[in-house]
Amino acid sequence: METYSLLREFADSWMLLFLFVFFIGVVIWVFRPGASKTYENPANIPFRHEDKPAGDDEADAKEA
Repeated sequence: METYSLLREFADSWMLLFLFVFFIGVVIWVFRPGASKTYENPANIPFRHEDKPAGDDEADAKEA
């Protein structure tokens, strides 16, 4: 069997199954109980400075 056919059969069967299981695992990991606290801060990034842009002094104060 030539290499292309072997890799094509592998991709059509086992790799498809592996990628599907990986996708389901990622979805379960993101929506697990307790994950909302982890993602709460990044979810609010667009709404942090609604009145004015963040200044350099604010960014430096948060890093220190």
